[in-house]
Amino acid sequence: MRKPKARAKLKSKRGAVKRFKLTASGKVKRHKSMKRHILTKKAQGRKRGLRKATLVSDSEAAQVRAMLLA
Repeated sequence: MRKPKARAKLKSKRGAVKRFKLTASGKVKRHKSMKRHILTKKAQGRKRGLRKATLVSDSEAAQVRAMLLA
């Protein structure tokens, strides 16, 4: 008798896994953009603010969470 076929696991989006993290409370954390190149013309305070991570907006959080946990 044949074994029943196992259900295929859903894979998470690998690009999303590299870009986003989930906090302990379940919110989605991301890094800010515009910090890669042409840094000479950006103000010091602006670059300092880009260092810190921030949370994904509520309207996009569900979509990102689906990509991570799919």
